[in-house]
Formats: sequence, structure tokens, C-alpha cells
Amino acid sequence: MKPTKLRPVLLVLVLLSGFYYLTTRVGSSGAASPILHNLLHPSEALHTASLKGPMGTFELTQAAAAPAYDTEELQNIAVYKKALPSVVNITSTTVQFDFFYGAVPSQGQGSGFLLDKQGHILTNAHVIEGGQRIEVTLSDKHKYKATVVQIDKGHDLALLLINAPNLVPATLSESTGLTVGQRVYAIGNPFGLSGTMTRGIISAIRSIRGPQNNPIDDAIQTDASVNPGNSGGPLLNSRGEVIGITTLIASNGADQSSGIGFAIPINTARAFIDDIAKYGRVRRPSLDISTIPIGPDIAEQIGLAADYGILIEKVLPGGAAERAGLRGGTQRAYQGNIPVMLGGDLIVGFDGQEIQSPQDLSAALVNHHAGDQVTVTIFRGRKKMDIRVTLNDAKDNPTGPVA
Repeated sequence: MKPTKLRPVLLVLVLLSGFYYLTTRVGSSGAASPILHNLLHPSEALHTASLKGPMGTFELTQAAAAPAYDTEELQNIAVYKKALPSVVNITSTTVQFDFFYGAVPSQGQGSGFLLDKQGHILTNAHVIEGGQRIEVTLSDKHKYKATVVQIDKGHDLALLLINAPNLVPATLSESTGLTVGQRVYAIGNPFGLSGTMTRGIISAIRSIRGPQNNPIDDAIQTDASVNPGNSGGPLLNSRGEVIGITTLIASNGADQSSGIGFAIPINTARAFIDDIAKYGRVRRPSLDISTIPIGPDIAEQIGLAADYGILIEKVLPGGAAERAGLRGGTQRAYQGNIPVMLGGDLIVGFDGQEIQSPQDLSAALVNHHAGDQVTVTIFRGRKKMDIRVTLNDAKDNPTGPVA
């Protein structure tokens, strides 16, 4: 058979294969069935409507019925319906005085979410900072006065309480094991627009500085659109479970979303809540040290025994590290234009867990409480040692240690 005679046969085979794939593979998922039906039966899917008036007649082609939601849309809707009843709007009112000493109320808005049926609400500390009257509006539009139970400025977290019936608490997930590319949703009150949901992915997991220059370790970076008013609201996974607390945006001076938002990991909030439940206040554990992260280049330059870890630059007087015998630096040097102290102990382990960065140490501390005894593995010169340390309460140190 000549090649020219084969072409019609091949074309028919390609068309039949494509039709088989669409009807058996794509169509079997259910998401494409409405599309296929409309393509195969266009006359059933459309009708024409005539509108007559002074301007003449308009012939409009309309769909016979609203199309069914596809799988992705159904997931978005399910997340929203599950999470929305738990999300609240927070209004913080501060009374200021004008030039003539007249009282001028000033309001700030943010978001939060319900933790339990008793009315506890988690939000950011900066949402309610300076507020003399705090009100919470639920998704059903009912408004309640809130009292402040506890604030942790170090982690930019606050716990509120309202007295309201029939509350729907959020479902908390884990923030360990989060992966870049994972789908996330943010629900909150951007620019006062309550009940707004946006969607994106986890763009990175990194340590940053919060709105009050507080360190946020393992912050969740996302491209989900977040704006002023989203602060304190939940960042959700695809099952509608809370994995973080939306906190700030990188805006380069513009007070709106730039596609880079950050959330406090929910495990940090869990430790905050756990402290309040056990002790009635926040007892953040601390080693009472300031440190320098170490990599292969720095380690080689200053002759360290390991090419990873964190070098103790300073131990706070009377702190946990000093009481345990850990040593800070004694030799002044410079990183760029910044003076640092070298010669201190190099921390490489914490209770059997390898420590490669300050973030590793912060993550390890989150799982402990002030008063816990831990084993810190160090290099002192070339000698490897295990030191027992009783963790201090960070609140006891007004100077504010780094770790």
C-alpha cells in the first residue's frame, strides 16, 4: 500500500484513540464529564434569549444550566465551608488625643480563629497591641467583647476569650514536614472584607523577623494573597486544617500583597498554648546565649573542629548556659562591618539531635519547657563534650537572649 493511502487510515486511528482517551480516562474522573457532554451535545447545553427594548433587540446565547464544579473547585469549596465558622474578625480600638486633647477613637482590624468551644481565640499580638477595647465578630455576624488571656510578644501571639454559644473550633494540624509546593489557603479579614479566602502554595520554609523584629523560626512563606487585616487568621492545608497563623507580608513599602506572605508555624502556637494551660503564663525555654551560624567556609577560616553548628558568641550573666559552664567568645573579630566574638563553644547537638543552624536549635527548644534538663553537645577546641543544662525561662531575662 502506498504511503498516501495510509494517511486517511492513520488519521481515523488517531481520532478514535483520542475519543477513547477522553471518554474512558478523563471522563471517568467526573471532572470533565460536563465539558464532554457540552462538546458532544452543544444544542442541549445552549439556548438563545431575546431581549427587546428601546435600544433594539439583543440575542444572547446562554447556558441551559450552571456547569458542575470540577474536582479542584469542590476542594476549594470544602475547605472554605469547613474553616469559615472558626474564623473571626478582630477589631481593636485605641483612644488617642488630638491637638486640643479631645478623645479620638482609632480602630485596627485583624483576624483570628477559635481554638475550642469555650471561646478561646488565637491571633497575633500585634493585632491587639495597645487596644483598650477588643471586639470579635463571628462568621454569623454576631459581635462579642473579648478579654486578653495572655500575650507572647516574643512569638507575636495572643490568646483571647469570648463568651458565646455554639462555637465551632478550628482543626489544628502539624507544621513539621511541610513541603514547598504544598497547596495552602488563607482565610481572614483583608481590608475589612470579612470571610475572604485566597489560595496558593508553600513557597519556602525560612526564618525571618516579625512585625516587632521578633524572630520567627521556620516561618511558612506563601504566595497566597494576604493583605492588612489577614494578620492572625489561619493558614490551612488542603484538608482545611490549620498549619500556621498568617502574620505579615513582604511589601517593599506598599501596604498590600506582593505575593510573599509569612505565617507562624502552628507548632510554635501549640507550645504557647501548652505553657498557658500548664503554668498560666508563657514560659519560653532559653539557653541564654547569642550565637553565630557556622558553615564550611567560616569553620575553615577560624579552624573549628566541625564545619557546621552554632558558635556561642556570648553567654548572658547568670543565665542557663553560664550556670552549666558553657563558654562564650573571647577574641574580637569582624563579619563585614559587624564585630563578633570568637573562641566560644561550638554547639553541634541538643539532646541527641544534630544542630546545624540556629533554626535547628529553635525547633529543638520548642519541644521543651523552662526547667527541663537537656544535654548540649559541643566542641571546645578539638574536644567533644556533653554538657547538662537546665533551661531558663526567657521571661526572666530582660535583655532578651537570642536562644
